[in-house]
Amino acid sequence: MNDARNFTAEGAEDAEKSLSILFSAISAVSAVSIAFGREIAMEGRLKVFAGQSNPVLAREICRELGVTLGNKTFTQFSNENIKVKIEENVREADVFVVQTSCSPVSDHLMELLIMIDALKYASAARITAVLPYYPYVRSDKKDEPRISITARLVADLLETSGASRVLTMNLHAEQIIGFSRIPVDQLLAIPIICDYFSKKDLSNFVAVAPDVGRAKTTEHYARRLDLPMAILDKRRIGDDEHAVIRHVIGEVEGKDVMLLDDEILTGGSMLEGIRALKERGARRVLAGCVHGVLSGNAVPAIEASTIEELVVTNTIPLKRDSSKITVLSVARLFADAIRAIHEGSSVSALFD
Repeated sequence: MNDARNFTAEGAEDAEKSLSILFSAISAVSAVSIAFGREIAMEGRLKVFAGQSNPVLAREICRELGVTLGNKTFTQFSNENIKVKIEENVREADVFVVQTSCSPVSDHLMELLIMIDALKYASAARITAVLPYYPYVRSDKKDEPRISITARLVADLLETSGASRVLTMNLHAEQIIGFSRIPVDQLLAIPIICDYFSKKDLSNFVAVAPDVGRAKTTEHYARRLDLPMAILDKRRIGDDEHAVIRHVIGEVEGKDVMLLDDEILTGGSMLEGIRALKERGARRVLAGCVHGVLSGNAVPAIEASTIEELVVTNTIPLKRDSSKITVLSVARLFADAIRAIHEGSSVSALFD
């Protein structure tokens, strides 16, 4: 009887060990299957397409993701109508469309909307508009009678065309996120620019905001670089983008200065700010911004100025190279955000 009990106990123990080994094996196989499934999902379901605004950045993003840029055809007819044809199967795919805002802005916006609409009717499961520089971003408020808040109109157009969500970078004003009724993720390139500047000797530098309205943006730079701040008292009259510097708030005499903003258009305000800072005793001048629009004669004007270096990102393609302009890539950050959205993980964790 005792032998039978011992045999039963030993059998139960062996069975328990066998079950434990079996469950461990199942868990291991499940983990491998999940990992393999994610790889298959990244390769098979995630697709990236690009408009004609910034193909270099789009290819860099695809290289970081390890995927191939989607195949499509653009046709512009003699009457200036545009046709976009998606040249591969996107049924039930998670699609990301990269299109920035640069010249010709309205043509690129229309191209984006048509491409999103084509993808929607090709049965894409989800379409994310990836907008490194948001179209009509500066038209964000009604500061005159009888005008359109065009940034809000763009949000409506994106939703109507079939976009499921928006991924963008450093909006000119935070309220633009609230214009959209679909999810919006805003990436920040300020850490990338600060990492570049942090490699320089900044012991005598002051971070300078181009106007009172941009002081909060410049404060983000200053805090990361551990720099004191100054602010330009800038007044703008009309829509000609010409600004007048009335005062400089803060100490800049004998200091090296760093003008920091989210975007630079013609560069006129920046050059006027440099002149005012030099008149007040500033020495070396550096500048940085996320979106280097640099329209018109901005690049020649910068080259002829006393600025040592302007640092921008590649959210907008640079029209011409300059020894005074350094371009930093945001492709990896966009790729990481696209991967996070595709896998359902946190985008905000990219900034932790």
